[in-house]
Amino acid sequence: MSQEAPTVQSSKAEVWYLKDIRYKDKPLRIITQNFNGPCSFIAICNILILRGEIEILPKERTTVSYEFLSQLVAEYLLTSSPDVDVSAALSIMPYTQKGLDLNPLFTAATSFRPAGTGGGELKLFEQVGIPLIHGWLVDPASPEAAVMQNIEDYDTGVNLIAEADHLTNGRLVVNENAADPASPTSPTNYSDEEKEKIEDAIVVRRFIQNTWSQLTYYGLFHLASTLDPGALVALFRSSHLSVLYKGEGEDTSLYTLVTDQVFLNEPSVVWERLEDVDGGSSTFVDSDFVHSSPAGGDFAGQTAEDALRAAEMQAGQYQGIEDPNDRALAQQLQAEEERYARQEHEEYLRERQRRQDAQMAEEERQRQQQQQQQQKPPKVKRKKSDCIIM
Repeated sequence: MSQEAPTVQSSKAEVWYLKDIRYKDKPLRIITQNFNGPCSFIAICNILILRGEIEILPKERTTVSYEFLSQLVAEYLLTSSPDVDVSAALSIMPYTQKGLDLNPLFTAATSFRPAGTGGGELKLFEQVGIPLIHGWLVDPASPEAAVMQNIEDYDTGVNLIAEADHLTNGRLVVNENAADPASPTSPTNYSDEEKEKIEDAIVVRRFIQNTWSQLTYYGLFHLASTLDPGALVALFRSSHLSVLYKGEGEDTSLYTLVTDQVFLNEPSVVWERLEDVDGGSSTFVDSDFVHSSPAGGDFAGQTAEDALRAAEMQAGQYQGIEDPNDRALAQQLQAEEERYARQEHEEYLRERQRRQDAQMAEEERQRQQQQQQQQKPPKVKRKKSDCIIM
């Protein structure tokens, strides 16, 4: 679906607040975003700010607009790549205000297929020198791997689900069992090709539903083990782009930059540690990557709507307006989901510890090898005898 470029008047009406942080002991101001903020463009600008390649002046400025930021990024593109045609990147920038159409491949963390406006989105990231990655990867050892590797990307998977749903007269999305071609109660005789299409669509739909956060534990393992320490990249997750940073030194954890405007007045909330796929175990840290203590306590960052919704749910539980059977079933399902998530999180922590132990063992082996080489006595070179070449 084609996107309509925002007008100059509408973009001037949008402003985003600046937040003071420190990065590598340097004071900086990052851009926060509201509910409708352009996450992709803000992520690009924040990475350029963290890398020291653009700077927001004057120091007294408290807000920025799209016009102001687009001029900064355009100047950076033109000065950093004077011999490169940056017209494709510049032409896509206005569309970033309403979101970018990105189509990730389930088989590679750095692979996206061009979509929407002809691939200008990917050219924009390429020309500003910012890696675009995702962790929505299928585990090659999983039962659904063969199907997902054949489907490859998200758009193809969604189209397959739509085709299979049409074949089953709308029963695939509503009821998985009704669309099962192997079911003896299926009222339609499908061809072998149609059966394969429906079976593959069921696998794709289940994978997408089970990975609703667009991040798998296999993908999280992959990102943690392949990103270089100190890397700053744009992470696609939950149809949102955020700044992902990998720690350096002893702490090589993954962190996402907190840019929600609700944390504007929480100076200790700067990064969020990426510990699991759904954010249930994530924690906030400050500019020094120390566990944060928000001034708002448990309500830090909570909007008025969230607070009202939580209060209504709590009041409903106290008044006993829920059906006991429904509540018991909901608790059972929730317990099963939490148990599954906890198992995957524990596996992730074990895998991370195993990698750290292996790295430390390898460093110790290299250190001992160097010591042994230093302790060996120098070899005495013998004088070669004269020889005659006939």
